[in-house]
Amino acid sequence: MKKFRKVLDGLTTSSPGGTIGSPSCGSAAGTPTAVPTPKEIDVQETLVSENFQLCKTVRHGFPYQPTALAFDPVQKILAIGSRSGGVRILGRPGVDCYCQHESGAAVLQLQFLINEGALVTACADDTLHLWNLRQRRPAVLHSLKFNRERITFCHLPFQSKWLYVGTERGNTHMVNIESFILSGYVIMWNKAIELSTKTHPGPVVHLSDSPKDEGKLLIGFEGGTIVQWDLRAKKADFRIYYDEAIHSVSWHHEGKQFMCSHSDGSLTLWNLRNTTKPFQVTFPHGKIQKDGRKESCKPILKVEYKTSRNSEPFVIFSGGLSYDKAGRRPTLTIMHGKAITVLEMDHPIVEFMVLCDTPYNNEVQEPYAVVVLLEKDLIVVDLTQSNFPVFENPYPMDIHESPVTCTAYFADCPPDIIPILYSIGAKHKKTGYSHKEWPVGGGTWTLGSHTYPEIIITGHADGSIKFWDASAFTLQMLYKLKTSKVFEKPKPGDGRAAELGEEDPFAVQMVSWCPHSRIFCVVGISAHIILYRFSKYEANTQIVSLEVRLQCEPEDIITPSENENNPCFSEQGSYSPQPHHQHAVSPGSRTPDGAKDSIPCLKVRDKMVRVPPGYQSDLVIQLLWVDGEPPQQITSLDINSAYGLLAFGNCNGLAVVDYLQKTVILCISTLDLYGATDPYQRLTRSPRRNRQSTSEHSMRGLSNFYSDSKKRIRTSYQSLTELTDNQQSIDMERSKSPTSESRENSFSRSRSSSVSSIDRDTKEAITTLQFGESYGRKSDALPTPCLWVGTSLGVVILIPLSIPTDHEERMEDPVTVGPSGAVQMLKGSVLHCGFLDYNGALIQSPYEVWRDLNALEDPDRQRRRKLVHFSPSSSQETFGEGHLSVVCSERQAKVFLMPSQSCLFVHNITESSFVLRADVVSLCNSVCLACFCANGHVMTLSLPSLRPLMDVNYLPLTDMRIARTFCFTNEGQALYLSSPTEIQRITYSQEMCDNLQEMLGELFTPIETPEAQNRGFLKGFFGGNAHTFDREELFGEAAAGKASRSLAQHIPGQGGVEGMKVAASGAVGELARARIALDERGQRLGELEERTALMMTSADTFSKHAHELMLKCKDKKWYQF
Repeated sequence: MKKFRKVLDGLTTSSPGGTIGSPSCGSAAGTPTAVPTPKEIDVQETLVSENFQLCKTVRHGFPYQPTALAFDPVQKILAIGSRSGGVRILGRPGVDCYCQHESGAAVLQLQFLINEGALVTACADDTLHLWNLRQRRPAVLHSLKFNRERITFCHLPFQSKWLYVGTERGNTHMVNIESFILSGYVIMWNKAIELSTKTHPGPVVHLSDSPKDEGKLLIGFEGGTIVQWDLRAKKADFRIYYDEAIHSVSWHHEGKQFMCSHSDGSLTLWNLRNTTKPFQVTFPHGKIQKDGRKESCKPILKVEYKTSRNSEPFVIFSGGLSYDKAGRRPTLTIMHGKAITVLEMDHPIVEFMVLCDTPYNNEVQEPYAVVVLLEKDLIVVDLTQSNFPVFENPYPMDIHESPVTCTAYFADCPPDIIPILYSIGAKHKKTGYSHKEWPVGGGTWTLGSHTYPEIIITGHADGSIKFWDASAFTLQMLYKLKTSKVFEKPKPGDGRAAELGEEDPFAVQMVSWCPHSRIFCVVGISAHIILYRFSKYEANTQIVSLEVRLQCEPEDIITPSENENNPCFSEQGSYSPQPHHQHAVSPGSRTPDGAKDSIPCLKVRDKMVRVPPGYQSDLVIQLLWVDGEPPQQITSLDINSAYGLLAFGNCNGLAVVDYLQKTVILCISTLDLYGATDPYQRLTRSPRRNRQSTSEHSMRGLSNFYSDSKKRIRTSYQSLTELTDNQQSIDMERSKSPTSESRENSFSRSRSSSVSSIDRDTKEAITTLQFGESYGRKSDALPTPCLWVGTSLGVVILIPLSIPTDHEERMEDPVTVGPSGAVQMLKGSVLHCGFLDYNGALIQSPYEVWRDLNALEDPDRQRRRKLVHFSPSSSQETFGEGHLSVVCSERQAKVFLMPSQSCLFVHNITESSFVLRADVVSLCNSVCLACFCANGHVMTLSLPSLRPLMDVNYLPLTDMRIARTFCFTNEGQALYLSSPTEIQRITYSQEMCDNLQEMLGELFTPIETPEAQNRGFLKGFFGGNAHTFDREELFGEAAAGKASRSLAQHIPGQGGVEGMKVAASGAVGELARARIALDERGQRLGELEERTALMMTSADTFSKHAHELMLKCKDKKWYQF
């Protein structure tokens, strides 16, 4: 607890608190007209550094660039590997775990230790890893790095301790799963094939033990060679040489025949009685041509041959289509008896796996589903129904259905908003799914005690908006809104759409949502804003449109140099409400011949439309083309339901709209906002340059929006559009966003002289807007509605508003805007404004309680707006005496006292980087300032003293996608888009980190392994006995010896100690601890054995040298020495 006391004398400048060490700063708005009485601020700051810890919580979405798939048929959990080294493990809804290999190498293959709570991963850096899944946070127990050979295929028989590893050289090694040590038993490729064979068989592409006899290992080589190796006799039972390359092999459960898929699109069935030629060869998709030859087909990459007790066997494979059918989608083919079903997929197939009832490979398989892993989706097909429907996926795998362009995160929402959104969204769900339960139902998950309503909103490139229920570390889609329905589809012959060249004209740039009033606002990339109101009833409505002219005029352009422009502005005009369209036009505009003027980028539907329940469009605002130039993108937005106002700005100026009266009340350039308080002297220079390049590139497409290459993070306000290196100069010319050096120089100049001249950066963008109850002038005694405006030059302007309070007057009388009040300055672009009372509590913005405008009116009850206001102080006695304003920019944070506008505290956040996102958030019944920097640091500062509480170097490299989607919320949570398809949630709260284990799901649950079926006496006698095979006798050190140390290197994992700390309590936890202790004891014994061997070798060497010395000196006399 730390108490800050400060006596304010009402002077224009004040000390910044002493402890911060920053120079004094003051208001640039002049001296106060009345000196306020001294006031003692007493703020109890309860947050300390021990309240903060940064850690990842959960990852949602589809694994980006998947590579591998595995399934545990007993535990019923699914694992997906990715190219970046990530592993997602999925069970029942709520059981969703993400693991990451430290090396970042791609995952080649996954193998579950069935019903053992462990997973083996094989990575592209030729390393095997053993993951312990008996803890909520899986960790690596062992790793084995192959030094001289590359891993191509792995196979782990059920209930076996030995993993078969095939390599690129064609050799097969055995690895002990418990100790992760290589056996001396090796099947060399030259022993597996005949000596007379002149060519190398190729890498190992398949390994499997025979269902008939576990002592027989089937090895498939890429070149077309198949060998059944007798592990006991150490020789080949048979060898098959086929002309076509092999991609996969699948056994019949009786072990008498197997099926292979080949590169020519054929399937071959082999019988062990006669291996000289295939028993059957089929081309499932190859038709016979007129000349009698077969069509050439694509390779069949994988085949699975599964038997069923009550029907014909299933043959399921991917690929194999004929080459002449260009443009066909990737397919999964299901052959069941004589019926052939081809399932077309939306994306290429990465891997598929047939789910069966039994884990034993020598029993009737009884397949019931197929898991198909696509490049951008995961689907499960129901095999028990003849039409093969898909299961409804309970995981949020469609976040990237259209690329995500923006995110918003709201914690501790009103409890009624989630059920309402879900009930509306449930009416639009797809149908036709399988009626059976989702087959991946492993693990356990319970609702934790630290839960509260959370909502995540994602905006997408196609203009769609998705609301997600993010409570309790889960993610479920509630409601989807399509903003493109507001506009007419651009026609191919429309010259306006063609000239725009916009690939995604409806892409969402930013969103603003008030959960209490349910007002929702969307900003699009085509310089448009859509205001939505929520209703539980459908309605017939005609969309109201406002068109705003907020653009530079040719005669107003001031050009300081050849490459940069000064802003021009549209003067505030007189406006009158119109039924559907309104233009806020500045005087003096002119239109050259052939140049576009006063038209929006998109055309709003002008017909009466019937809208369903949910969010219904109430108002559309569009910026207009001016003099052949498209409008600049909107850079800031704020909406307040209590005031009925909406404010937005871009690099040209600011506009304020009264959405209740559907009028524009303010449309002004940034320069005009200052009035006489402009801290900068704008220099007029040469005439403006040609506007062709600006017009050509202003409304560019989003083709490069989602890639991570050739991007750089802007050091000023974040524009939605991303450019490649050769386009950055054009973007800088268009947006005129100042660089950090020039802003730093201009700030230094402004402090060194009373009036600074800006000769480089004069295109000043509106970067943040915030409505709230504040003091527009120092002389104000009571707070009034105000708009705080922050710009890219680090200037904060306060605009007072006069809003009628009576309901009837509010709908008829105009809202008036007063002259600019306070002007404050910070280093860098202003990012956020927040308000605190004198006790340090956060002051929320006033809002209107939600009312359904489409509900049937009660004649006995007059419908009025119900407004909720928050006083600047928790006690009524101090109401009206002032509040604290927190302003954060890219480089600096300041706390001002209102209404005196004195600067209480200053903190320079960063000098080498710049802040991307800043928010005042509530945590542990207090508030703090959370910042995310471009260098990857996440920081928190106390309020109001701005003491550093946490500074963690979280992300070593920040790309544009993370910078664009990172957002903080209350209760110590944040999120960002970790890949184009995944959302990563993190927490910076120590309390949540401590309770994280309780809130995550359990991957492993103790389940008895199903017993093997009784095979009967005759089958066991004539068919061989698979249970008498002891691999330990063959592969153990006593029989096979040790493998060469240079072949592979054992690396102990960090999961041993961590696993003991976080393992679940009870029998499972005790078993995990015992197993880890045994592993560590075995490791120590191994090290002791190595040291003992070294000592024995040293002793032998010493004895040998001593004996040689004795023989040399034996016959010498004493005087000969």
